[in-house]
Amino acid sequence: MSGGWARRTLLPGGRVLVGYLTRELLSKVFATAAVIIALMEVLALLEQVTEIMSRHLGLSGVLYYAVIRLPLLFGNAMPLAVLIGALITLVQLTSSNEISILRAAGLSTPGLFRLFLPAVLGLGVLCVTVDDQIVPRSEVAQARWWNSTNPSPNGVSRDVWFRTGMTLVNIGGVARGGQELHDVTVYRRNDDGGLQKVTHLPTVRYFINRWSGVPDHSLTVLSATRVEQADPADDTRLVMDWPQALTPDVLLQLSENTPLSIATMLRVLRNDFPSSQSPAFFMTEILGRIMLPLTFTVMLLLAIPVVYIPPRAGTRSWLPVWCLGAGLVFVVFQGLLRALGNAGTLPSVVAVFVGIVIFILGVVTVLLRIEER
Repeated sequence: MSGGWARRTLLPGGRVLVGYLTRELLSKVFATAAVIIALMEVLALLEQVTEIMSRHLGLSGVLYYAVIRLPLLFGNAMPLAVLIGALITLVQLTSSNEISILRAAGLSTPGLFRLFLPAVLGLGVLCVTVDDQIVPRSEVAQARWWNSTNPSPNGVSRDVWFRTGMTLVNIGGVARGGQELHDVTVYRRNDDGGLQKVTHLPTVRYFINRWSGVPDHSLTVLSATRVEQADPADDTRLVMDWPQALTPDVLLQLSENTPLSIATMLRVLRNDFPSSQSPAFFMTEILGRIMLPLTFTVMLLLAIPVVYIPPRAGTRSWLPVWCLGAGLVFVVFQGLLRALGNAGTLPSVVAVFVGIVIFILGVVTVLLRIEER
């Protein structure tokens, strides 16, 4: 019977049912996401509004800060929004006896799951697109604005380390939206990893697509055989032979640890792009981002058991609370595994897939036991 129902869902009448369930789910998910994002925005503004006002940015600065962070907050809110939206949708369908009617028409629990699956996978693809294409750009724009409005002449004082090829770079401060660096030390290494030369400049600026030391500041060069103080008038010695990819925006990404796109992370793994993290970190991030649709599918699975709530129980049942708790445990467990994967303690594949597999098997087991009763 369920196979016949699955075939009928491909017909025009079946599409009406899929469309109805999709609309119900998407409306609940986006409404929940809006509430979660609003709460996160309020918490972020409570933390930063004093600093924004101290920079004399006014109400426009507060609004800009709130808007520019929306893509990042959207990506953070969506997994939980999918879980809560699916729970609300299924509880409403169960309480109004619509699930009972669908079961009487021959729809099984796997069939119901399949009807919701396209919407959940679509949300996963949407979230991957936002996280991969919009969030990196918005976070760099926010970092550029925040850095350029810093009243300190040295900008953001933060000890930044990164590597580009076999070269290690340490920066003590970033100013003027990433176009001015302070207390820069460059460690040149040979192919075997041995230190060849250490170069130090108090100030480095970006002008006409190249990095150059400030002419009135000295350049100190240390090698295995000598310590040299270069002539400040010799501009050729003050030009930093860094890769063209090392732009002010890239330096802001490195200093603020903003998210990167998958294409950029793949370049980092090929040593074609500057990096301040280990290869294990980027591999875990790539796999975690690609697997977002599957993560959303687990959230839908965790909400499915509420269809077994007796209609008379309605909202008095504790089953939605247990499903919500299981979803929160899944989020925390995945976050812990991802942290271990980022640190290189666990292999990236294990860090991303183990939690998903465990919770899928757990939910399927619970559903089979309920069906046997």
